[in-house]
Amino acid sequence: MSKNNKIQVGVIGAGHLGRFHIEQYLALGETINFIGFFDTSKEVANKISKDLMVVSYDYLNDLLDNCDAVSICTPTSIHAEIAKEAILRNCHVLIEKPITKNIKEAEELIVLADEKKKTIQVGHIERFNPAFCALNKKNITPQFIESHRLAPFNIRGTDVDVVLDLMIHDIDILLTLVNSDIKSINASGVSVLSNTIDMANTRIEFKNGCVANMTASRISQKKLRKFRIFEPFSYTNIDFLNPCVETYVLSNKKPEHDCSYIVMNQNEEKYILYDKPTIISHNALKMELSNFVQSILQDEEPAVTGVDGLSALKIAMQIQSQIKNNNS
Repeated sequence: MSKNNKIQVGVIGAGHLGRFHIEQYLALGETINFIGFFDTSKEVANKISKDLMVVSYDYLNDLLDNCDAVSICTPTSIHAEIAKEAILRNCHVLIEKPITKNIKEAEELIVLADEKKKTIQVGHIERFNPAFCALNKKNITPQFIESHRLAPFNIRGTDVDVVLDLMIHDIDILLTLVNSDIKSINASGVSVLSNTIDMANTRIEFKNGCVANMTASRISQKKLRKFRIFEPFSYTNIDFLNPCVETYVLSNKKPEHDCSYIVMNQNEEKYILYDKPTIISHNALKMELSNFVQSILQDEEPAVTGVDGLSALKIAMQIQSQIKNNNS
């Protein structure tokens, strides 16, 4: 770390996501010095360097030796290899989701980071989505959760299946909201346009009685990212794509404050109260990177730890296993 207490930051992998990381780090100038980036493609490196006026390193280790922290935006298959080298060279790491391609790699990284006293943050960006930030997460007791995450086919994401590409976002949100161990997982899926699963559905039952039904597809004509939470006497709809939160609550009392409501039964004075909180717009990636930097400066855990990333990966791999067994 430099004398002015700014974090020296770099990016590994300057493809689709990596470029966004570079752009947002450049917008965090007050707290970081952006050192540069590394990409194995000289063509990509030259273009990014020219477009964003940033330094491109020819060798990964040269970048790591000049950084306090790095974002790892490479294909999932080499997350563990890159992150291990970064930690051994004294760097904190933000690893794009999923944390690694398997559980063993993730566990080894977490142990290594603990030994070296380095931060691992995992890029589950929906935690920083304006809609999720607006959700009142206190005292949420879900009984049933339904999620749909649909996207048009894009060859860029097919290095992993739809469970690790899309569904893992909602798995992480699910584990954040439901405070219970899992009782059972049932899943099915199908390959349509790629050699891996392109559409998947899973039913997850928790020991506290909550049930989640989750669907992810990358062969949809339109994008959809909705998460619905059903609790006793209330329903919440979260739209991650067009940031919005809507809540419906059953009440015995007519509201005194200015709130939309529907009289359900005049004799029993039941009211369905409707509320749509104001969403404070912000760039979720910029907030995620800021959280990463601040966690290092303040020596605190980031919002999404390596353990969080491992927990989501474990569930994702159980879902993959179920699908494989059902399709064999």
